[in-house]
Amino acid sequence: MRPTPYILTAVLATFMLSACGNDGSSQSIENLKQTSNAGSHEHGDHGESADEEHASHGENDHSGHGDNDHDDHGEEEGADHVELSITQATEAGIVVSRAALAPMRHTTSLPAELRFDADRIAAVAPKINGRIIKLTATEGDVVKRGATLAVLSSRELADLKAQYLSSETAVELASTALVREESLFADRITSEADLQAARANLTAAIANLKGIENTLHAVGVSHDELGALSNAVDGALANIRVSAPISGVIAKRQATLGASVSADDPSAPALFTIVDDSVLWADIAVYKQNTASVKSGSKVILKSEAGTTLVEGEIATVLPSIDETSRTATARMIVENSDNRMRPGQFVTAEIITGKGDLRLLVPSSAVVTVEERASVFVPTNDGFEPRAVSIETETSGQVVVLSGLNEGEQYVSEGAFTLKAQLEKDAFGDGHAH
Repeated sequence: MRPTPYILTAVLATFMLSACGNDGSSQSIENLKQTSNAGSHEHGDHGESADEEHASHGENDHSGHGDNDHDDHGEEEGADHVELSITQATEAGIVVSRAALAPMRHTTSLPAELRFDADRIAAVAPKINGRIIKLTATEGDVVKRGATLAVLSSRELADLKAQYLSSETAVELASTALVREESLFADRITSEADLQAARANLTAAIANLKGIENTLHAVGVSHDELGALSNAVDGALANIRVSAPISGVIAKRQATLGASVSADDPSAPALFTIVDDSVLWADIAVYKQNTASVKSGSKVILKSEAGTTLVEGEIATVLPSIDETSRTATARMIVENSDNRMRPGQFVTAEIITGKGDLRLLVPSSAVVTVEERASVFVPTNDGFEPRAVSIETETSGQVVVLSGLNEGEQYVSEGAFTLKAQLEKDAFGDGHAH
């Protein structure tokens, strides 16, 4: 609260009376009185009106110096500028670009669904009749190609392995017999007919062994396993591993411990279903009015239901058939999903770039922020960045058309505008509390 003229007059009078009681300061008081009298001769009678005028003058000076200077100071230090050095801006991820003209892209938004790549799905079925005696994987497990999923016990397999061992022995005997006949023939002890018969027996034994070996390979027995058959423990000849044909995730398991399985029943369900979701298909529903503009090679931006860009790519193919129910064609996009951000069955929006229009001044949507309820971009200054109001058109395909406020060739912050806005608001909050 500012003191009133009456309070100032009373304070002055009290001070003068106390001063007159002190001889050392009385002269100065007299000088003060003379000065006051001189002032009254110039402005009128010395009295309450003069004191009021002096007090009023003091109040006006105080008001002008306090409020006006405070407001001016606030305008000079207002939060309309962010001071940052080049190093600080770089560390904060600020990227400065030059405004340039670019063709305005035309897009068509269509619904799409993410699906497993059919070439990356494996149904694991038994290759031989048997019974499941061990399970080593279940739904949700991530497996590598060749990993053991289950172990079967099969009498059929045991018979095949026994035949293989017998065939190996037959080949060894036939080979020994041939060597003997060749030696006897050389000594003219045996006939050429006996020699040819020995060679035929060896050839037949080798063919039989190869046939059994191929059958074993067909049911999943490897070369290494065949080499170890002669040293196998009792009962091991009946066992066979069920292996993963591809790397991926086990999406479904229908194998049950102790269950009998058949390789001869085509209607039997697969023991395991493995999917590789590192690559997906995005099947885009193309309406009749869009079929002419959506083609193979068209650029596509996939967005989530929240509008977040998931991935960019192009249409790999447009299927020739039209769905009888929805009356839409299907455009397929191959989507890389190594980071597992997307899931099969997820519905997304496909923004298809169908053409290019006139040259316009385009900036990324993220470069435009709202400052004091106005669309703005940040531009660099000598010691930092400041917001500049711009007039824009509606966002499309992650870009905004700038109508005014930013000219071609001018520098602006293309990345990091939200960081600068946050700092600007922080500075404004701090300045407001400082005053």
